[in-house]
Amino acid sequence: MSILVNGTSRVITQGMTGKTGRFHTTACREYGLGQECFVGGVNPKKAGETWEGLPIFGTVKEAKEKTGANVSVIYVPPAGAANAIIEASDAGIELIICITEGIPVLDMVKVREHMKKTGSKSLLLGPNCPGLVTPGEIKVGIMPAHIHKKGRIGVVSRSGTLTYEAVAQLTELGLGQSTAVGIGGDPINGLKHKDILKLFNEDPETDAVVMIGEIGGSDEEEAALWIKENMTKPVVGFIAGVTAPAGKRMGHAGAIISGGKGTAEGKLKVMEECGIKTTRNPSEIGKLLKEVLDSSIK
Repeated sequence: MSILVNGTSRVITQGMTGKTGRFHTTACREYGLGQECFVGGVNPKKAGETWEGLPIFGTVKEAKEKTGANVSVIYVPPAGAANAIIEASDAGIELIICITEGIPVLDMVKVREHMKKTGSKSLLLGPNCPGLVTPGEIKVGIMPAHIHKKGRIGVVSRSGTLTYEAVAQLTELGLGQSTAVGIGGDPINGLKHKDILKLFNEDPETDAVVMIGEIGGSDEEEAALWIKENMTKPVVGFIAGVTAPAGKRMGHAGAIISGGKGTAEGKLKVMEECGIKTTRNPSEIGKLLKEVLDSSIK
């Protein structure tokens, strides 16, 4: 099994006809069951046209009605990306994946308030995230395809690059993944570590989870406390930014230490207190998970 997406997902691309959208939609269609899963794109200025055999619709609502789409991936530039999320939410898309980086924080505040006000049931992944992959079935986003291997390890990460690093390590050790999810590092985003962990915990074909966080915010601590009380599967963790100085943003907009809170050591301390095995060396993430799995078998 998997979480969020699989070979039966029906995906549309908002911003498909732009350079970035074309490139990554092509790559996604070439992976697994992508030719069947990707069913169209949205661009109001090119409605009625086709691209690489895929129909282009003027609105997300029309695309959903005509194709049965339940997933949308967004490559719309920052100025219009928030409205693209709102449009997908209003159309009732079940899972919205926003890859776009650089969306103004105030725009995402408006998205959050709109979804709350309208009672939206859509799940939002991102923005500023690499997307997700269910190996052998479907890739939605910008993750490199060749590093993934089908298996039973879940991966959830705020960092795109470290998602790739963890997945590559697992694959090299012969540990395939059920689904690898990049949640993004913006200060206001959709699905959090805890949300993804809940899904992995409920998935009968996920045996263990790699959780990767970074400095800033309190999501990792909240996830750790949830794990302590609820998780039935082993979790190993890593927090990026151990050497980050206070007040300096490191990479993501949400990766900043403020008022002594949100430090890597603080997060790691809470995680370890909650029974999560952690490492301070990103090159040992896969090795640590294998050790945890091997010890659980003995």
